[in-house]
Amino acid sequence: LPMASADWSNKTVTEFVLLGFGDLPELQILLFLLFSAIYVLTMAGNLLIVALVVAEQHLHTPMYFFLGNLSCLETCYSSTILPRLLAGLLTGDRTVSICGCLVQYYFFGVFSTTECYLLAVMSYDRYLAICKPLHYGARMNGRICLLLVAGSWINGLLPVTVTASLMSQLPFCGPGKIDHFFCDFSPVLSLSCSDTRLIEFLGVALSGLCSLPPSLLTVTSYICIITSILSIPSTTGRKKAFSTCSSHLVVVTMFYGTLMIVYLLPKTPILRDLNKVFSVFYTVLTPLVNPLIYSLRNAEVKKALRKAVGKCGFLKSVR
Repeated sequence: LPMASADWSNKTVTEFVLLGFGDLPELQILLFLLFSAIYVLTMAGNLLIVALVVAEQHLHTPMYFFLGNLSCLETCYSSTILPRLLAGLLTGDRTVSICGCLVQYYFFGVFSTTECYLLAVMSYDRYLAICKPLHYGARMNGRICLLLVAGSWINGLLPVTVTASLMSQLPFCGPGKIDHFFCDFSPVLSLSCSDTRLIEFLGVALSGLCSLPPSLLTVTSYICIITSILSIPSTTGRKKAFSTCSSHLVVVTMFYGTLMIVYLLPKTPILRDLNKVFSVFYTVLTPLVNPLIYSLRNAEVKKALRKAVGKCGFLKSVR
């Protein structure tokens, strides 16, 4: 018995165990079916938007260029989290190598940070379109759009590359259990045997540096947009202007709202399960909601979809 309860704190490990939703064994099959449906819908919806934006000439505008990039990002983002979660729910095997865990953290970090900047770019695009329509064509030309998207990806890559490379040099000790459904920064860092205060400080500083400017730009853009919309004299004009940005506002609110709750709430055992629930919102549901909201509420996307379906029906009749 003393040997069985031996202290794990000085024993290095080569793999972690993602506990995930293991405390709900009676719901494993239901959770598997639910997350499988979400993943299929997320992939289908986002890939459909990417295909429509690429194929339809009238969607070759800055707004849809950014939307296509966001959908492409959401496809990668969702694929970083859900396949591993589904495999664990189906087989019960929740082990993941340290290298695999750090790779998952790296891609999750890159995609989530890039999304912060891309959402800010999209809000700035809507600000120019609604508040500065006469300057829109000059300020949102093809070169500027490419630079904004490239800048979003670079700003997503750099900080996470720094933290992930530092984490890869840390020794990790047993029992190696992560009480989460994916490899996030704090849960992984808490398993290290060495002093991690410097990396923790750097991680918090880089997170603030990467999330604060785009979130402030997003909020400022929408304050200006709402102010501009309220000054429109006609009710029809106000409704039309607001409909172009309301869907984006829903996605932004869900993403930033749940992200801030997860990272600002105290890391206490009581709130740990609540953190998991909110983490599901910004890692699993946001990529699903994005294509649904844009396709259901956007007239241009619906028009392109009807046109694509019509073409498919024509091809079938020819065959």
